[in-house]
Amino acid sequence: MGMMIFVMILILSNQIEISHGQLKVGFYDKKCPNVESIVSGVVNKVAASNKNIAPVLLRLHFHDCFVQGCDASILIENGPNAERHAFGHQGVGGFEVIEKAKAEVEAVCPQLVSCADIVAIAARDAILLVNGPFYNVETGRRDGLVSNVSLADNMPDVDDSIQQLKDKFFQKGLSHKDLVLLTAAHTIGTTACFFMTKRLYNFSPNRGSDPSINPKFLPELKSTCPQNGDVNVRLSMDRGSGETFDSQILQNIRSGFAVLQSDANLYNDETTRRVVDSYFGFLSPFFGTPFEADFANAMVKMGRIGVLTGSQGTIRRVCSAF
Repeated sequence: MGMMIFVMILILSNQIEISHGQLKVGFYDKKCPNVESIVSGVVNKVAASNKNIAPVLLRLHFHDCFVQGCDASILIENGPNAERHAFGHQGVGGFEVIEKAKAEVEAVCPQLVSCADIVAIAARDAILLVNGPFYNVETGRRDGLVSNVSLADNMPDVDDSIQQLKDKFFQKGLSHKDLVLLTAAHTIGTTACFFMTKRLYNFSPNRGSDPSINPKFLPELKSTCPQNGDVNVRLSMDRGSGETFDSQILQNIRSGFAVLQSDANLYNDETTRRVVDSYFGFLSPFFGTPFEADFANAMVKMGRIGVLTGSQGTIRRVCSAF
């Protein structure tokens, strides 16, 4: 209990009275004071019948922010060229949850709250559902006016090298530490065997299995995802702790139990390896910032990517249409 209070103080102390651009905590306090409770109510109601909604909403926020910034462009459905149909967005969902939340917010605060802000609030609430940290969401985003499938060509990919991943994060103003922390979002959710085939059966240069996979883990992975098997079979991205938010994903990366190649790559680079290890040192509980607080601050930082504010963009009435 004491550690949780300490984490909360660290998170909130980094956010109180901080405004970035025209984003700020409490942007709707006067215009629509109940917006966060409305969104939270919708998320919790959906979660009661869909236990997988937490990683879905968290992933939706990440994918939105990494294309043109956090502007809800991923929500637009205007035909086959809409951004949401990009190859890099395959499997992304949660659109109907955001639409439901938006409809309830519109009934109380018409054309005041952006879809982009609802996505950010819903992601925070999703993290709370799986015992993750609470953090204040900066709001004041506006919705984008462009949605094009080609703009999502440079999403981080499971087959990216560590340098490619670092470059993609640096381009968004994020550090190698943010890369580690946001990758740790894989502590919840599942992936498909489709994304495992190359790592298990066609890994360069010997066209076998990735040698960094722990020998005790390899048979388990191959049993779940057999060669020429059903590529749609799903497996937890965080072995042993896939439904609870914690640092087990980083411990798995350290010990060769990472599921995704991109996760394993974090331990192949000195700078990212140091970040991973920093949460497991003997004195880590006493020095440095706890993992939960660092993750929360990385989420806030990601939520600032390329935002539209002020008179930029628009406030959509329906999130899927301009």
